[in-house]
Amino acid sequence: MAEKRGSPITRISFFCLFLTTTVMFVLTSRSRPAVFDPKSFPTEKLLTDFNNGGSQTSNQSNVESSDRSNRAIPVDNGREEGGFKLSCNGNLKEPLKIYMYDLDPEFHFGLLGWKPQGNQIWPDIRTTIPSYPGALNSQHSIEYWLTLDLLASEFSENPNTRQAIWVKNSSEADLIFVPFFSFLSYNRHSKVIPPSKKSKNTELQTKLVKFLRNQKEWKVSGGRNHVVLAHHPNSMLDARMQLWPAIFVLSDFGRYPINIANVEKDVIAPYKHLIKRYVNDSSDFDSRKTLLFFQGAIYRKDGGFARQELFYLLKDEKDVHFSFGSVQNNGIRKASEGMHSSKFCLNIAGDTPSSNRLFDAIASHCVPVIISDEIELPYEDILDYSEFCIFVRASDAMKKGFLINRIRSITKDKWTRMWETLKQVEPLFEFQYPSKEGDAIQMIWQSLAHKVPGVKMKINKSRRYGRFVPRTRRGLRITPAPKSF
Repeated sequence: MAEKRGSPITRISFFCLFLTTTVMFVLTSRSRPAVFDPKSFPTEKLLTDFNNGGSQTSNQSNVESSDRSNRAIPVDNGREEGGFKLSCNGNLKEPLKIYMYDLDPEFHFGLLGWKPQGNQIWPDIRTTIPSYPGALNSQHSIEYWLTLDLLASEFSENPNTRQAIWVKNSSEADLIFVPFFSFLSYNRHSKVIPPSKKSKNTELQTKLVKFLRNQKEWKVSGGRNHVVLAHHPNSMLDARMQLWPAIFVLSDFGRYPINIANVEKDVIAPYKHLIKRYVNDSSDFDSRKTLLFFQGAIYRKDGGFARQELFYLLKDEKDVHFSFGSVQNNGIRKASEGMHSSKFCLNIAGDTPSSNRLFDAIASHCVPVIISDEIELPYEDILDYSEFCIFVRASDAMKKGFLINRIRSITKDKWTRMWETLKQVEPLFEFQYPSKEGDAIQMIWQSLAHKVPGVKMKINKSRRYGRFVPRTRRGLRITPAPKSF
């Protein structure tokens, strides 16, 4: 019997299909990722295309044209399907639903000196907004801004335009928000005042843990869907080991064991910058006379030894400013002036991997030079920091001549592209009330929204082996899973 073989046309067709697929794969793999990954952006269109269309900066004519200059902020490519508005990743476009515990004011605005009237839990922010202390206190103030934003959502004319809304029924919520102003508690009440044996900060944490563990929302979810704010490295020191299943909002993981806090479970949020924003920045490469700027504490413990080493390596370099500085003696004003007139600003690990200096540099449009091997950065799942930051390993930075030669090798064109990108991403790190589309508050809500599917999966898995109800005449029944979590 003759052997059956495919026709020549069939073989040629398969060969052409294979060749086409291979070429497309190679071309796709060679494309460079954008500053943002639009597919991972959850629900919101943000700002405008970077140099796409009519949105251009005054200095763009001086910038070398390249593909890199056409990437940064994603726009919403939503489409209508079945009567619903879809975001670019296909999710229904609706706000994150947050249930917020009505904690006693001593846990939140009472720490700011606000006095409730009668049984009042929250200030009426339509008439009174308790002020937050400035200077160094403000850098860890995310608890204040997020709580204000939730309160404001109750009075929003169009809630669906917001990233997060406050719901009064926990069974409707995606996440449970714990409104404890942990930094203020630590900052103002950590000292033990006799005859008390414990500080007020410790007492508040103890009361909070007891409260949470008695709530049905915590019991049902094991705390996995709770959001706990502990942005300062020393916040929640007494409670963190007991509340570890929750989602922590942190500045970094420097003082946490990996089983208590990690990038998979928790959210990294930016500091609120201290220096003055560079509004209407018309500077350029040549007008910023200082090449490299650092002003702050030089001698630090833990991982901050690199600061001291770099001080001795750089202190005699021309056009480098490396000096001690603090908030005293107009320190913030001097730092603002220095960063606004510098091309590059050093962000070196101190007592912990992160510092507010990175966000001061972004607000100044001074290209950050990050020397912190263990740093985790806000929104890095959708934001490519390499487009506007320089990263140098600590071991390399402390080699004589390495860092300064690396900085001097960056061309005017490359610096200008990074400077342009800094101006585009700056709003993503801005805290304000009322919150605006694409600012730090909305970005933090979006980062929390990214955690929701994983949280729900863990909760659902925990229900696999629920208790069986005793046999009845109609057969076996399984106790239904609670609706709230």
